[in-house]
This record gives sequence, structure tokens and C-alpha cells, in this order.
Amino acid sequence: MKLPRDLSGAEAVRVLRRLGFTVLRQEGSHIRLGKGSLRVTIPNHAALAPGTLKSILRQAEVSVEDFHANL
Repeated sequence: MKLPRDLSGAEAVRVLRRLGFTVLRQEGSHIRLGKGSLRVTIPNHAALAPGTLKSILRQAEVSVEDFHANL
């Protein structure tokens, strides 16, 4: 399954919150999320680059399929 190309940082935060992450803090345009011992920083940009989104999912230990299911 392919990663979405037009996903914003805010939409990525919304999906990760559905998956159990909570917003820890925001500094400027970067939002820090956490779940247990996992920590992920998401840039709050209009569109995330596919490589950036892939890195976020890897750090969050979320599969692409789970991410798509919660879009």
C-alpha cells in the first residue's frame, strides 16, 4: 500500500491520536506526540514529504495499513 502524498502534518497528528498517541507539546511548527516510551515529532506543514511520513510511521511503530485504516 502506498503512502498518501497530500497529507498535512495536522492530519497525521489526528491519525496518530486515533492510534493512541497523545500530544505532549508543540514548539513552533513541530508537534511532539507520545505513547508509552515512543516519541514522535511531526512538522505541522501543509504537505508532508513521503520520506518524512515513512520515517514518522517507523518511529511510531505503525504500519502503513494501520495508518490507512485510521485516515
